[in-house]
Amino acid sequence: MLQYLNYRMRIQLQDNRNLIGTMKGFDQHMNLVLADCEEIRRIKNRDEKRVLGFILLRGEHVVSLSVEGPPPQEDDRSIPTQMAVPTAVSGVGMGRAVGRGLPTPVVPMGPPRY
Repeated sequence: MLQYLNYRMRIQLQDNRNLIGTMKGFDQHMNLVLADCEEIRRIKNRDEKRVLGFILLRGEHVVSLSVEGPPPQEDDRSIPTQMAVPTAVSGVGMGRAVGRGLPTPVVPMGPPRY
C-alpha cells in the first residue's frame, strides 16, 4: 500500500458508489485519506458526479481499490530556490509545555472556605 501513496485511486464502496481521489494515507483497518476526491454514482443509466474534497474513508466500507493514474510529476523548477522549504529531518525530540511566560499561581491547599 505504501507504493500507492499520492497515486490517483478509484475506490468502490459497498453501496456501489465510486470515489476517485489522491491517496494520502491509510492504516491497518484500511481507513483511507483521500485528497481532491470526487464521488461518482450511477443513477438511472447516467453518472452523477459530486466533488467531496479532502476526506477520511472508513475501511469497512471499502470493497476494492484500483489505480486511476500515477502521482503527478513534481517540477523543481517551478519553485524559486529562495522560496523552497527545507525538508524536516526526523529524529528524537522532547516535548515541553508552552505557556505565556507567566508563572502558574500557587493555590493553597486546605479546608474549603465558606
